Amino acid sequence: MKNGSWIWIDRCVVDLQATLETLRRQGPRIAAAIDLLTSTLQAGGKVLAAGNGGSAADAMHFAEELIGRFRGNRRAFPAVALTADGTALTCIGNDFGFDFVFSRQVEGLGCPGDLLVLFSTSGRAANLDRALQAARARGMKVLLLLGRDGGALADRGDVEICVAGTATERIQEAHQLLIHLLLEGVERWSPPPS
Repeated sequence: MKNGSWIWIDRCVVDLQATLETLRRQGPRIAAAIDLLTSTLQAGGKVLAAGNGGSAADAMHFAEELIGRFRGNRRAFPAVALTADGTALTCIGNDFGFDFVFSRQVEGLGCPGDLLVLFSTSGRAANLDRALQAARARGMKVLLLLGRDGGALADRGDVEICVAGTATERIQEAHQLLIHLLLEGVERWSPPPS
């Protein structure tokens, strides 16, 4: 790269640091999210996770780490990424519309005592709103990992962590850290298998 053309890299790192600083100030909310997650698993509930685009990948990453493992050996935890089943997504999308791709799965898979985890950088997706409504109708708890001002989903979860910022990619990077903090919290709580 030419001299000075790397300045944008520095700006990106500075922007990420500022975005991550919003997480540091939310330690109590992150602890509450870990408590909600571990109490759900301890009571035998399962985790359903959803998001759109990059947040769909976050939902899949979160669910696979709960079923597999993050760092250490521990028992597998029941978790389903509602973004992973292409046949369900296309069937529901075709027959009911894209706004229902997650809510129909929540209706079919969700039970009282389960936890719905929604990832969104804007909080404005109608399909996530409907999933939240379906979870409430099923007696489920809801954890929201949001961005910007939280959009239409703001203040509607049992626990909400909102990453302030305007750059979608920086919010997604902060959500990755949140995922890892939640998983580490679960593994600190869960004893290793005997």
